Amino acid sequence: MSEQTEHNQRGVVIVGAGMAGVQTAVALREQGFAGPLTLLGAEPHQPYDRPPLSKAVLLGKAEDSAFDVDFEGLGIELRLGTEVTGLRAADRELDTEAGPVPYEVLVLATGAEPLTLPGTEGVPGVHLLRTLDDAARLRPVLAAAPSTVVVGAGWIGAEFATAAREAGCAVTVVEAADRVLAGALPAEVAEPMARWYEEAGAGLITGAKVAGIEEGRVLLADGRALPAGAVVVGIGARPATGWLAGTGVELGPDGSVTADAYLRTSLPGVYAVGDCASFPSGRYGKRLLVHHWDNALQGPRTVAANILADTGAGAAEPARVYDPVPYFWSEQFGRFVQYAGHHGGADTLLWRGDPAGPAWSVCWLRGGALVAVLAVGRPRDVAQGRRLIETAVPLDPAKVSDPATPLKSASA
Repeated sequence: MSEQTEHNQRGVVIVGAGMAGVQTAVALREQGFAGPLTLLGAEPHQPYDRPPLSKAVLLGKAEDSAFDVDFEGLGIELRLGTEVTGLRAADRELDTEAGPVPYEVLVLATGAEPLTLPGTEGVPGVHLLRTLDDAARLRPVLAAAPSTVVVGAGWIGAEFATAAREAGCAVTVVEAADRVLAGALPAEVAEPMARWYEEAGAGLITGAKVAGIEEGRVLLADGRALPAGAVVVGIGARPATGWLAGTGVELGPDGSVTADAYLRTSLPGVYAVGDCASFPSGRYGKRLLVHHWDNALQGPRTVAANILADTGAGAAEPARVYDPVPYFWSEQFGRFVQYAGHHGGADTLLWRGDPAGPAWSVCWLRGGALVAVLAVGRPRDVAQGRRLIETAVPLDPAKVSDPATPLKSASA
């Protein structure tokens, strides 16, 4: 057997069976890749979508959120319950408990893992919400409607507090920072969103560090003790890349795989996509790490195209640069919140509408052009804003600030 034939048999191996991994496999087939294609998933479940976990699955409105993908029909070998423990680049092999897995091209799509509170492992009643199993464990807990403490007032904390209130739980949210969404939005933008907690009947305690968690209660650093039949920790996530230490795959200070503009890593034939990978954004002039669903949907199309371009396995098209306008949404306290772009480096902040009302937006400009938009109940602002961010046309601040003027009509 020739070396080339062996390489072709090795094919493409994707580590991670979440959105990014599944979409990479599907995109490869859609774009004409005909070689061997293997998808490795650490969990035993059929690959599934994560956003419904904190909503329909958690509240018992759906049993699961499996992707509607015919893996067998697409010729995708699905290996579930297969945790990858190591990478030997010189041999182009992965280590798993089931034995080595050779590859010719490797895609890292391992996603992110939730941050835990030190000292809480093994404490009864403490939960994370990242996997289908997490949701399955939490569902009967919420159904019993205990007093629930949510640690973290970011996007995940707000979504979980929303679900817990819908389930009939008394909810208190504890945040170490002095405000909600401290790591995501400026204080003036987050301030009206803090009022949503009270309107929903959820308690909110900011500037409060958790000193410890005991069965039945949460202890705060200031001496207060909060009754807690259940505790949910939602303090963020980090790239699931610990197993890559020492493999030659370059990692950033945040633990993300340092991908280039084509989503290639520092190792030949190895790509990275989704929550585990950062990429340089020419549009924003900095490296971005985007932990959101849309990135895990869009990035795979670029990875697939570049694998075909780099290996000559498809039509002779040049490699594609990945430079998206980041986008995400959050459903919380009866509101649909959307965000597009990246507001770091903006020099102007403009409001559209009254933040005390049910629908309003915030626009960030840099040099007169839109770089980011946050919309509450104004989906057209985000849809039109994304296109304006892509084209970088100069806008008239007066028109942007008028909520009656469509953003698409706000050019200078």
